[in-house]
Amino acid sequence: MKILFTDSVHPLLKSELIKEKNICEENFSSNKEEIEKIICGYDGIIIRSRFEIDKHFIDKAKNLKFIARVGSGMENIDVEYANSKRIKCFNASEGNRQAVAEHALGMILSLFNNLNRSDKEIRNGKWKREKNRGHELSGKTIGIIGFGNNGAAFSKVLSGFDVEILSYDKYLEDYKYKSTMEEIYNKADIISLHIPLTEETTYLVNENFINNFEKNFYLINTARGKCVNTKSLVNSMKEGKIKGVCLDVLEYEKTSFEKLSENGFTEEMKYLIDSENTILSPHVAGWTVESNVKISEILFQKIKENFKN
Repeated sequence: MKILFTDSVHPLLKSELIKEKNICEENFSSNKEEIEKIICGYDGIIIRSRFEIDKHFIDKAKNLKFIARVGSGMENIDVEYANSKRIKCFNASEGNRQAVAEHALGMILSLFNNLNRSDKEIRNGKWKREKNRGHELSGKTIGIIGFGNNGAAFSKVLSGFDVEILSYDKYLEDYKYKSTMEEIYNKADIISLHIPLTEETTYLVNENFINNFEKNFYLINTARGKCVNTKSLVNSMKEGKIKGVCLDVLEYEKTSFEKLSENGFTEEMKYLIDSENTILSPHVAGWTVESNVKISEILFQKIKENFKN
């Protein structure tokens, strides 16, 4: 097969595909319109998030057999239409689930123990012990919304702590820590999102969602930024309904995830930046040295298994 790489990936993927007698070509600079002019000459495309693969693009890809997404989320790919054209769509959420889980855990532990604040204070010559008295994770109830690869991996890293785990996934029948949203609303101290971005989950966390909770709570989001309405989030932080947030993803990211949009620095964003009850990272929860390799390994195996000679 002739395969086009439109984003940089770990070299393992390309080298393994070449070993299987595939022709691999790279084009990291052409825009979407330019790629559309040449995509008919390829059997497969490897992409991260550089541009959207929509109906128009797929119609241009007359000979495409597969789309391989270097990562988890598939919201930038019209999977349903691709499948209708008998184009297989692969992602590699198995490859970065451990990275996401460890990152989420690290963020909440950092927030609970005031590590970011105390680190800055010490660097500025301040030694404030009582102000930086922390909270223990043990004894808390954690609600995990979405129990696919990432949600399940997060529950696993939590298993060493004395916590109660409640999980909810609308699309799964049988899974560990299965609960209802009603029970999560009533009991959770911490909420962690592990859901894809769909029409249904866009702005899932809004004023109504937040007000359903019996307790004031902490929010972790390593899923997608637009799963959370930032204005509702900040208003709830100001009111004390949300006690703190760990955000690896932001509503204001560009679809490429490479930077914030030009209008990203809103009053709400400024509040999050200034707040001591916020931990922020630039969409890197699944972005480790190890996951970089694993994602390429998994995509190679999926391509190989589906297109055996």
